[in-house]
Amino acid sequence: MKFGIAFANTVTYASPAGAITMGQAAEAAGFESLWTVEHVIVPEEYASAYPYAEDGKMPGGGHFDLPDPLIWLTWVAAHTSTIRLATGILILPQRNPLVTAKEVATLDVLSGGRVTLGVGIGWLEEEFRFLGVPFEDRVQRTEEYVGALRALWGDEVASYSAGTVAFDRVISRPRPASGTVPIVIGGHTRAAARRIGRLIEQGVADGSFRRVHAEFVADLVAAQMVRIQQREVAAATGLSDSQAYTELATLVTRGLARPG
Repeated sequence: MKFGIAFANTVTYASPAGAITMGQAAEAAGFESLWTVEHVIVPEEYASAYPYAEDGKMPGGGHFDLPDPLIWLTWVAAHTSTIRLATGILILPQRNPLVTAKEVATLDVLSGGRVTLGVGIGWLEEEFRFLGVPFEDRVQRTEEYVGALRALWGDEVASYSAGTVAFDRVISRPRPASGTVPIVIGGHTRAAARRIGRLIEQGVADGSFRRVHAEFVADLVAAQMVRIQQREVAAATGLSDSQAYTELATLVTRGLARPG
């Protein structure tokens, strides 16, 4: 199991010295990655509901330093050597995908191939409006921008055509250190899960990045306990390990048995 630090570019660690302290201490402690967050601006008043707080408001409002994630990670990259540099998340539909491809690839090359790009669709409609970017088509824009990034990184001369972005026979250099950058998709809803599945199936995304709730952790623990018990059940019943696991998982799901 690997561990990363979220919200790495906030509060004390938004400063130059704080960023260096965060990066070097996390690397020395054995953390696998640092994950940054992003808002270009935060309106003093907004009607959009922040999805991770009961009152619908982002903790701290906008009254704290929040550096651009890619520039902050570049500073950290210059003072570390092994820790992975990740966005968790970059609000992709607010950004020009060609500029983003250039920035992320450059950071990946300068850091020795340490970048993981986490992207999401965003929730703050007022921020989109002030940036002059449509809010309503952000899901489509995100999916098509991911495809555009892959084309720009993967092809020496790249072409791509979709509803929200198109280019023909362009060159974007440098390309990432290993030829591409891992892309993970953020989200916490069933719609996000379906979006993640589509992009992974298309071969343009590598995984998901989401907030983990207590119920999700409990499910993981229960599943692990079922795995531990399966051998005992298999030995007592003559079932194979896989059959024993299936039987146990079914009973736990139905509430007829408890893991452990």
